[in-house]
Amino acid sequence: MYELIRSHIARYITLTEDEFNFFTSLLKHHKVRRKQYLHQAGEPCRYESFVIKGCLRAYSVDDKGQEHVLQFAMEDWWIGDLHSFLTGATSVYNIDALEDSEVLQLNKDSLEKLYKEVPKFERFFRLIIQNAFIASQQRVSGTMSERAEDRYNEFINKYQQLEQRIPQHQVASYLGITPEFLSRIRGNKAGKK
Repeated sequence: MYELIRSHIARYITLTEDEFNFFTSLLKHHKVRRKQYLHQAGEPCRYESFVIKGCLRAYSVDDKGQEHVLQFAMEDWWIGDLHSFLTGATSVYNIDALEDSEVLQLNKDSLEKLYKEVPKFERFFRLIIQNAFIASQQRVSGTMSERAEDRYNEFINKYQQLEQRIPQHQVASYLGITPEFLSRIRGNKAGKK
């Protein structure tokens, strides 16, 4: 169960076996069925979750009932509402499973204990958060300045295996376009082959 997170961590920091065992002792294993919530808006987000199996999404719902996908997460990715997790504020995001999924969860008290006992985890999570922030900035910049076709092409080039696993209307929501417009983009792309 811990092989994936062990290799994930090893990309950033080196741990002794005791340090890794301490880390895993703080984790909670959780299974989420397809269409089941991992977290619901209106509640504080109590966990950061590492996906070991399946695919999840974080999204908000506007006043008109329209969903706006913020993030997808599949194996070897983290998901959560970092603002809510760190501040205790209520979250505006729902997180649900697009497939039967399994996650390893870490709560804030355990994270603080981890920082104290194994300080190199501060570096690990700093790097993870930095990378997420950079990706978020690039996504916002792209949404404001790139054509929808270019955003779609970048999405499928960057997340090839993900695009095959999620419904197209959710890809459209992530890209900030309608499903009909995404169908046109895909049709044009297929016609050029």
